[in-house]
Amino acid sequence: MFEAIFWDNDGVLADTESLYYRATREVLATVGVDLPEEAYVELFLRQGKGAWHLAEARGLSAARVEALRRQRDDLYSALIDAGPALFPHVVEIVQRLARRYRMAIVTSSEPQHFERIHREPTFLALFEFILTRSHYREAKPHPEPYLCALERSRLAPSQCLVVEDSERGLRAAKAAGLTCWVIPSGLTRRCRFAGADRVLASADELAAALLPIGSSRDHV
Repeated sequence: MFEAIFWDNDGVLADTESLYYRATREVLATVGVDLPEEAYVELFLRQGKGAWHLAEARGLSAARVEALRRQRDDLYSALIDAGPALFPHVVEIVQRLARRYRMAIVTSSEPQHFERIHREPTFLALFEFILTRSHYREAKPHPEPYLCALERSRLAPSQCLVVEDSERGLRAAKAAGLTCWVIPSGLTRRCRFAGADRVLASADELAAALLPIGSSRDHV
């Protein structure tokens, strides 16, 4: 049914969404802004608008907010560097799927963060192309990231499957006319995902649904 799989990165391939939340929460706390998990999910993973307006509401100047953003990015980079970022077994699963499907990554990650997450080039070689935040004007939930992926792949929407973990990613995929399967991450496990074509428990379940019977880990 599908010719290609478009993967989100944070929360799907890499266990980094919680790190981004931690870095954002800790930096905002230095100026007296509390960011509970449910607020982060709403602002970042549902609306895609961020939380710097909460600092601006406390009277911080644009320059101070920009300094906080850089501080958050530095802390996030340090957290990424502290350990392996990919989810367990994701490399193996992607390797299996890459034997049958064309693959791409479509992410809202900034290029410098994406490069830190994927320090091992062998994994990225499994993907035909990668689109980060630098490749488009509008971030998810706008459909532009996935419309760019369709243009790059030269495939019809019906030939492509999106794998996401957030509501904003789901909305972007559906607005681009794509089938979207959702694998909730720790931060999005309580989201509703209305409109998702399937909601899966794990990447293993994804592989089982997409690979023919008899395809096993022994073939990797």
